[in-house]
Amino acid sequence: MDTSNNSKGIILVLIAMATFSVHDAIIKFIFTEAALYEIYFGRTFIAALLSAAYLLLTKQKIILKTSYPILSIIRVVLHFLAFSFYFISLTYMSLAVATALYFSTPLFMSILAKLFLKEDIGIRRWLAILVGFLGIFVILNPDLSDSDFKKLLPVICALFYASSMTISKKTADKDNVHTQLFYFYILTVSICLAVFFLSGSGQFNKFDNPTMQFIFRDWFSNPTFTWKYIIVMGILASVAFTCIFKAYTSFSTSITSIFEYSLIIWSVIIGYFLFNDIPTLRTLLGIILVVGAGIFIFIREEIRKQKITIETPIRR
Repeated sequence: MDTSNNSKGIILVLIAMATFSVHDAIIKFIFTEAALYEIYFGRTFIAALLSAAYLLLTKQKIILKTSYPILSIIRVVLHFLAFSFYFISLTYMSLAVATALYFSTPLFMSILAKLFLKEDIGIRRWLAILVGFLGIFVILNPDLSDSDFKKLLPVICALFYASSMTISKKTADKDNVHTQLFYFYILTVSICLAVFFLSGSGQFNKFDNPTMQFIFRDWFSNPTFTWKYIIVMGILASVAFTCIFKAYTSFSTSITSIFEYSLIIWSVIIGYFLFNDIPTLRTLLGIILVVGAGIFIFIREEIRKQKITIETPIRR
């Protein structure tokens, strides 16, 4: 690992986060014309093909055999559900708010590492976790008289994704990152195809709500419009992962990982120019609390040499 020139790793992370922000914006742009799992299937299938081509061109071995078959299936299902919830949230939330809530992932990863990996967490990191959850509360601005639980979807996404990454940390002792990645690709494509055979004709789409239509809409209802964007999404996902993988394997993760939070900045910029979304002062305050808590957790982990979260990409 080259720690002498971390600027290259930082640039790779910045490129990856900018790429992910465009990827998310495309979902928000086309969700009224495509089905959720049609998008999920297309972008995953294309990303899998490109990733396989990259590994073959660079002469890296693709090992599909896993030492943890049950844990791998659970990990993929959690990851699949996590980003299902996140993609759904983009249909009714601004990019900035959904992204900020999703970045509560390090808070959950720290708690799960304590519970299941027996990692030590000091009082300072517990306080940072509390501040982060306070930031979530500030962003959500809940009205207790009118509970709108769909606001919690990005937070549930963060919890499920953190659970998935905690399992990855457990299985990484025997399964390399490529094995874990291709298990995700294969099982995700399989799950999406199962959804297609069960509801791909739109027989359960009896809703007027745009978000529910997005979930249950028939596949290929407008392919000439949507699939050019889905193909672009697959390319973007592949490029972003390649940049993240290179940054995390070749440069200091304690430095480069912090720059994943640039995704929030990109989301604010793109949300403003494409969707006219302007964050409120309350939202900005909540974002600052969540980001500040996450960065503090990264710093404390580096100081104590207990890399619970910083060795795993927050966005993948």
